[in-house]
Amino acid sequence: MNEEKSNLSKTFGICLLAYAVALGVAVAVGFVLLSRLHPILATFAADVAATLVIYVFGCILRNASLYDPYWSVAPIGIAVYWMLTPESISVMPLRQTVAFALVLFWGLRLTYNWARRWRGNEDWRYADIRKQNPGLFWLANLIGIELMPTLLVFLGCLSLYPTLSAGSNPFGFLDGIAIVITVSAILMETMADEQLREFVKSGENTRKTLSSGLWAYTRHPNYLGEMGFWWGLYFFSIAADLDYWWTIIGPVGITFLFVFVSIPMIEKHLSKRSGYAEYQQRVSKLIPWFPKE
Repeated sequence: MNEEKSNLSKTFGICLLAYAVALGVAVAVGFVLLSRLHPILATFAADVAATLVIYVFGCILRNASLYDPYWSVAPIGIAVYWMLTPESISVMPLRQTVAFALVLFWGLRLTYNWARRWRGNEDWRYADIRKQNPGLFWLANLIGIELMPTLLVFLGCLSLYPTLSAGSNPFGFLDGIAIVITVSAILMETMADEQLREFVKSGENTRKTLSSGLWAYTRHPNYLGEMGFWWGLYFFSIAADLDYWWTIIGPVGITFLFVFVSIPMIEKHLSKRSGYAEYQQRVSKLIPWFPKE
């Protein structure tokens, strides 16, 4: 047990080092390019550079799961960076404060939820890809596991640019809608994660399927909450400046990722579990609804 804790501590230590180096590289790239490129392009270059740092560390450890917290950590860094641009002095302070607070809470909570579940091992999805394509795993890891999610999260974060750095519309009705959607999404995801954690902690997850709480009305309340969060940020975006309507590409892309990649993958994995087929017939796939008898 002590050896296991020691190994886990070392793995977490290397993970923290990797993210510290990634942050340093991102800051250097971002501020060097800020005077030469549009802030959005400079941020994207810094984001990709940080991802490559995490990729290298993951390859050294032979553990692609080192990338997993990047999803929840990167938006906080992007938000801070855009709040520090010279243009940000013209934005609505109340909207900026509320939106950043929500992003910060969402990111810290999601990262904490990952940290208390991770035991230093590689996610079963990545392990399966590694077994199926050992020779090309480096490429699948670089493009599919790391760069593609980085791109999608960056597209989702585009909504933060007008909110934190460029939009100057007064605080209004759309901001209220954005707050309701974002807060509700964070609460749903938090409740779903806690219910799942308690279920796993009880040991029932090896024999049964979680079908109580939020999981009695939708098979993927955690994913639904995650998608809702990004849609909430989009409403902040158009509240700040309607000219940024095109940032809808972010929540649309993330929605497609969950609906057409993540959910089918997890359902295929869970279909091997006894009773899951009955659960699928009884409970709504995504949109919450009363379970069928």
